[in-house]
Formats: sequence, C-alpha cells, structure tokens
Amino acid sequence: MGVPELAARIAHMRDDYAAQMAASGEPAESAQARADASMNQLIPGGRPAEGQHVMGVVHAGETVGLLWMGRRPGDPTGSWYVFDVEIDPPHRGRGYGRAAMLTAEDWVRAQGGDRIGLNVFAPNAAARSLYESLDYRLQALAMFKEL
Repeated sequence: MGVPELAARIAHMRDDYAAQMAASGEPAESAQARADASMNQLIPGGRPAEGQHVMGVVHAGETVGLLWMGRRPGDPTGSWYVFDVEIDPPHRGRGYGRAAMLTAEDWVRAQGGDRIGLNVFAPNAAARSLYESLDYRLQALAMFKEL
C-alpha cells in the first residue's frame, strides 16, 4: 500500500483500535493513549517501521481493504502478527477478509515464518467467527467486571 493511501487510513486504524479497546472495557483515555503509542512505534511518521508490512486488499483493481502484518517488537522467532485486517464497509461479507487471511498465511510462509498470531476483541463476533473458521486457536482469555 502506498504512502498516500496509507496516510489516509492511519487515523482510522488508530481510532478504531482505541474504540475496540474501550468497547472491551478499557477506559477511553487509556485506550487512546495505547493506540497512539502503538501507532507511533509501529508506523512512525506514517510509514511502516522495519518489519511492518501494510498491504492493500485489492479486487478487480480496486482497494477494498487493508492487511497489516509484522513482527512483534522483540520477538525473534518465526512468528508473525496480524496487527489489522479490515475490509471497507461496502465490501464486507464477500469473502475478502478470508482471502486476505489466506494470502497472509502464504506470505508468512514465503518469509520463512511458521506461525501467525492476532488479537481480536470479544465484541467483534464476525472477526472471531472468521478466525475460528480458519483454524485459529484461542491463546488467552481476558475478562473484567465493571463495579
């Protein structure tokens, strides 16, 4: 994905990440601070840091979403991480998310990787269903209770 197109999506990715954290129970101010810090570390100045790869999901010449893959800072293994996969709202439900994830698997194998991790927030049932259908396994379960 080129820099101009990526720049147009960065603010949305950051704000969506903060909103998902807040919807999952993190205080909004803390969620926004964490989202800002993550973007500043992994996409500083609007450009992917070393080891980060942001790719357009393209169908018939039109970008219909994005896939952001990378190495987690400090992880020397063959493990890769999906930081974001998002299909634009008008194109959802057409299999592009599944195709992007399958392409990600092929891409990671081509890089010599042997594992893909990701985080999905509990309220995102559609994404959880997709990942489960692709044989992703639950690694951890964080819970909270508002008092």
